[in-house]
Amino acid sequence: MDVIRDVLDNQLVDRNQRKMGKVDGIVMELRDREPPRLAYIEVGVTTLAKRLNPRLAPLIAAIVSKWGAKQSEPFRIPWSKVRDIGIDVEVDVEAEATPALGYEKWLRDRIIARIPGGG
Repeated sequence: MDVIRDVLDNQLVDRNQRKMGKVDGIVMELRDREPPRLAYIEVGVTTLAKRLNPRLAPLIAAIVSKWGAKQSEPFRIPWSKVRDIGIDVEVDVEAEATPALGYEKWLRDRIIARIPGGG
């Protein structure tokens, strides 16, 4: 498996096939005298910003915090929770029980709900 090609930026779905964003990052664990192992996948705008430009991540985190989003830190899903990797990356978690949908909820509550006919 080519982890970058097959996992990074792919659609992430929970155990009920609910979309929960894209895989924004992959975290590997370095171990003494052993090969690295996949530890987590990360979801979050700060992880994506860090990939684009490492200096951009703190700025994005500050903007997100200022606008009132509760989750500015990336959300990590243990690699052990990955069920299947295909077109989507399916994980054994419940999307609604995680902060992965924090931005969606924030947009819905703060922006969409205020648009006439949007809420």
